Amino acid sequence: MARTTSAATGQPYGVKRVCQVWDAPRSSFYAARTPKPESAEPRAPARRGPKPALPDEALLAAIKHDLATSPWTGEGHRKVWARLRVRDEIRVSRKRVMRVMRENTLLSPHRARQKGDGAHDRHIVTNAPNVMWAIDATQIATVQDGKVWLFGVAEHWNSELLGWHLAKSGTRFEATQALGMAVRQQFGSLRADAARGLALRHDHGSNFMADHFQKQAKFWGIAPSYAFVREPETNGVIERMFRTLKEQAIHGRVFETIDDVRKAVAEFANKYNEEWLIEKNGYRSPRAARADWLDTSLKRAA
Repeated sequence: MARTTSAATGQPYGVKRVCQVWDAPRSSFYAARTPKPESAEPRAPARRGPKPALPDEALLAAIKHDLATSPWTGEGHRKVWARLRVRDEIRVSRKRVMRVMRENTLLSPHRARQKGDGAHDRHIVTNAPNVMWAIDATQIATVQDGKVWLFGVAEHWNSELLGWHLAKSGTRFEATQALGMAVRQQFGSLRADAARGLALRHDHGSNFMADHFQKQAKFWGIAPSYAFVREPETNGVIERMFRTLKEQAIHGRVFETIDDVRKAVAEFANKYNEEWLIEKNGYRSPRAARADWLDTSLKRAA
């Protein structure tokens, strides 16, 4: 049509005039006339935006090195991302670390959390240390001594393991030993009212509800804070710490005696407090979070 000659002017109508009449863009006309190669293969879409300073190959190498040198197993992308930023000074987004780990099957396996409607709001973290502690017990199997009892005391504020006691029996006396270790470590003595104002979260187990345990805690100035019946998540701080303990130091190992378990728990307790990164602590270890809090408190007091 564009090459057709006008009867009035004797000139071709031209592409511009024809496209104006048909209300069609000229770019579509020229694109339709451009021949396309038959063997052209579709190209993968290129990454949009500017190129990152650190390519994915280098980031993957740094992630693999971090996972290989970490003393822990089964860590997720958040802790890898935090260590890359703090220790290796690699400034990349958390979602990019997650994507690279997912593409290379490096993400830790996990189960989807199903939350139902509960009678509590699931907020059991305090704003300062020594406001609320948690105590609980778990059992660990050995070859010669059977199942032994481990009592642990954890800080709600930063999830620090404050005290623990391992014994063949799980009575009120062993529970008191773990609590006493935490009181001495935090307050310097076991005198009367040494921990006044502190609340202690525990379940309704007979070892914690016994008169001996309750009276000793009251002597130190500690008030009980009972977990809800059949809702272990209300004592979730110590429950989560026990889970980490078993995943990192217990599962997959065979312990001959209680002394072997005691050595493993002692090693874990020190390494956990010094190196285990926790999201609510700003991806700092429990002791690092406490040191920063003390430093800030001293500056405010000055």
